[in-house]
Amino acid sequence: METTNETDVKFCLGKLFITPGAMKKLSPQEVFSAIGRHARGDWGEVGEEDREENELSLREGFRLLSSYRGGNNTKFWVITEHDRSVTTVLLPEEY
Repeated sequence: METTNETDVKFCLGKLFITPGAMKKLSPQEVFSAIGRHARGDWGEVGEEDREENELSLREGFRLLSSYRGGNNTKFWVITEHDRSVTTVLLPEEY
């Protein structure tokens, strides 16, 4: 399993939540890896415009969204709220 060095983390994740659909379709390793990537500013499979928006959001304190795929090709998102109080792992259809 991938580990995250605290010095690599770019922002506070707050409380962590996972939706029922994401919990059912994703392995714990996929979830932990994605959360680590998200916290380091690796936004995953987002387009250039969304990548730039995340960089702006990181500086200005807006919501952050990353997109990843699980080993079974399940697309899922990791979203951290603007105030950094909550980070949620969810499937797009659960948004």
